[in-house]
Amino acid sequence: MADMDHALQPPARLRGLASWQASKVSTLGARLTARRMPLGARADFAVLAALEEYGALSQAEIGRRLGLDRNDVSGILNRLEDCRRVDRQADPANRRRNVVTLTAAGRRHLEQLQQHADAVQAELLAGLDTAEQRQLQALLAKLLDSHKPQPA
Repeated sequence: MADMDHALQPPARLRGLASWQASKVSTLGARLTARRMPLGARADFAVLAALEEYGALSQAEIGRRLGLDRNDVSGILNRLEDCRRVDRQADPANRRRNVVTLTAAGRRHLEQLQQHADAVQAELLAGLDTAEQRQLQALLAKLLDSHKPQPA
């Protein structure tokens, strides 16, 4: 079996590139996430997490913070509002703008989605002990912080 695994390995030059490794881990993480959370749930998670952390936001600000197109944000918010997970009201300071807030139902849904995200992280990082997981996350954060933010 080891010979078969070796035969399927990409060249060492690729395997030695941090960018190649990060890409493969990203693909693996996306696949694991897709098994536990449909695309809509992933978008809901991002929007609800932003509202929880930053408080009331305009639709445009949600899009900028998450790197989402305004039309996509509108669709996500329509779905969340239909389920009473967010509340969308006209901004008193600018009636052309909507301000979105998280509801109690939205907080409960965010907690449910967080459980799925936590399960994905546990599966993705299972090959590392707890200290290594913290170290990896710290190194990835440091690396990302050292570069200008990129659009999603």
